[in-house]
Amino acid sequence: MPLKNLELFLLIIEKGGLSAAGRELGLSPASVSERLAQLESFYGASLLNRTTRAIHLTDEGRVLAEGARRLLDQAEALHSSIRLGTQTVSGLIRLSAPQDLGRQYLEPILEQFMEEHPQVSIDLHLSDGYVDPVGQGIDFAVRYGALVDSSLHAKPLGENRRVVCAAPAYLKRHGTPLQPADLAEHECLVMRFGINLAREWTFSQHGHTQRILVRGRRVANDGALVRQWCLDGHGLCLKSVWDVRDDLRAGRLVELFKDYDLGRTALNIVYPASRAQPRRVSLLMERIAARLSADSAS
Repeated sequence: MPLKNLELFLLIIEKGGLSAAGRELGLSPASVSERLAQLESFYGASLLNRTTRAIHLTDEGRVLAEGARRLLDQAEALHSSIRLGTQTVSGLIRLSAPQDLGRQYLEPILEQFMEEHPQVSIDLHLSDGYVDPVGQGIDFAVRYGALVDSSLHAKPLGENRRVVCAAPAYLKRHGTPLQPADLAEHECLVMRFGINLAREWTFSQHGHTQRILVRGRRVANDGALVRQWCLDGHGLCLKSVWDVRDDLRAGRLVELFKDYDLGRTALNIVYPASRAQPRRVSLLMERIAARLSADSAS
C-alpha cells in the first residue's frame, strides 16, 4: 500500500473530513474517496464512520492511524539519515501544553530550538483541556496530573502544587481572606474544563479537608486569561504554582492560605508508547525536560 495513501488517511483525520483533506492536497473529493476506498479494500475493513457533520475512526481505523504515523515517522527518519545525514534535525514537531505553561515556559524553549535547527517547524497546540496524543497525532504533550493511559509513556518533570493568589490591589480594596470559608465574601476567578466549572476548591490541613464552592463573575477556559484577570485585580485565582511563580516572586501576586494544601500533581511529558520518536522529537523532549526540571528545582 503506497505511503501516500496512508498520508492522505492521516490528513483526513487531522482536517476532519475528506473534502478538507482534498483541498489541502489539491485533490477532488472523488479522488480522495477513491483512495480511501482503496485503503479500506486493501485492509478489508471500514476505517471511518462518516456522517454529514463529522467523521469518526472505527477500531480498525484507530489501529491503522497509530501504525501509519509510526511507519511514516520511521520512513522520514530513514530518508533523513541517508539523504541529509544523521546529524541533521528537520521536519515537523507536533506538541501540546497547557495555555499558561506553554506561553511562559515552552515558547522561549521552542524559539531557541528553531533558531538552532532552521529545518524544524513547530505545531504547538495550547489547551487547558484533555489532549489525546495518539488520537490527535501529537508527538508529545506536557501535562499536569497522574498518567492513567496505558498507551502512553511519561517523563517526569517535577512536582506541581496549586495555590490561591490575588493581586495586592485587590487585597487592598477587599481585604485578605484568612480562612477558606472567607472566600464566600470574595470574587473568585473560575476555570472551565469542557462543560465542567472548577468552582469547588479543596483545602486540606492536619488531615481535615474542606471543599469550598466559590463564586465569581468571570469564567474562562484559558488559564493564561485567568492569570491576567488576577493580575488586573479582578479576583482570586486557583492556579498551578508554575503559572504564577514569577508573579509571586516579583510581588505582582500574593499567595494566600499558605498553611493549607490545595493539591499536588506531577508535571510530565507524555508520548505514545508504541511510536518511534524521530531525532528532532527526542531532542526537543530532552531540551524541555532539562529546562523544566531545572526550573522545578530552583
